[in-house]
Amino acid sequence: MATLSVPPALTSPSDDAMHLYRAFKGFGCDTAAVINILAHRDATQRSLIQQEYHKIYAEDIMRRLTSELTGKLETAVLLWMHDPAARDAVIVRESLITGSSFQAATEVICSRTPSQIQVFKQHYYTKFKVYLEQDIETYTSGDHKKLLISYVTAPRYEGMEVDRATAEIDAKVLFKAGEKRLGTDEKAFIKIFSERSRAHMAVVSSAYHSMYGNSLDKAIKRETTGYFELGLLTILRCSENPANYFAKVLRKAMKGLGTDDTTLIRVIVTRTEIDMQYIKAEYLKKYKKTLNDAVHSETSGYYRTFLLLLLGPNH
Repeated sequence: MATLSVPPALTSPSDDAMHLYRAFKGFGCDTAAVINILAHRDATQRSLIQQEYHKIYAEDIMRRLTSELTGKLETAVLLWMHDPAARDAVIVRESLITGSSFQAATEVICSRTPSQIQVFKQHYYTKFKVYLEQDIETYTSGDHKKLLISYVTAPRYEGMEVDRATAEIDAKVLFKAGEKRLGTDEKAFIKIFSERSRAHMAVVSSAYHSMYGNSLDKAIKRETTGYFELGLLTILRCSENPANYFAKVLRKAMKGLGTDDTTLIRVIVTRTEIDMQYIKAEYLKKYKKTLNDAVHSETSGYYRTFLLLLLGPNH
């Protein structure tokens, strides 16, 4: 699903390593050359470049990039250099331990498929010598904590088959647990949202609407708050249309005064090799403006160039 435009001449990882070394050398870094190479390499190629660079120059390229680049460009490039699962681990860990906002951790966990979660849990442990569940337990609280722990531990079916009758029962349970009663039975929401497949949740959502004339999305907004609400909405929206969900997140990051660059970088870097073409299409459909144009008007310099290279052609 990669949207990266492949450069005209196919180079080897050792060629890339040498070109990067040259770009770093001398007075000041040839930033344009660095981002032009890295933005056009997929996860496997980036990993091979890191190995080759280390082999030839006995130096860690990540360390070198840290010393050569600065600011938002540095953040974006370093995040891009990780393979997807390791990157998710880094984002989640940082979001949990800095504690300033659990948005990133919640969004990453609740938007990933069960197999993506399995792989990134392994990376998490390898990298930080602590289980993801332990960190969630330590840093989060309440229903938000229960939802995340359940979501990263419950096995979920990843196929497309759905039993309509079960989905209708789930819709009924959710209605009873939320809109029908005073207060909310959060346990019921946590159980269904963390144990059911994406395809199943999408059917629950449409069943809920046809049975009660109200959207499950709206019910969640009315019945829950904070990061717990964010988690439930992320699971629900990603079960229906992940590209639409991420288009909305990007729009929110760029709307109004100032840009939420942390979110902008996270979403573009983590989705480029997954579903960026779909996100761009949803963005255009929804906001009558291309995602490239939006990013172009909110960013500048090499940071802008790098993000636009990741987004690929503007159509």
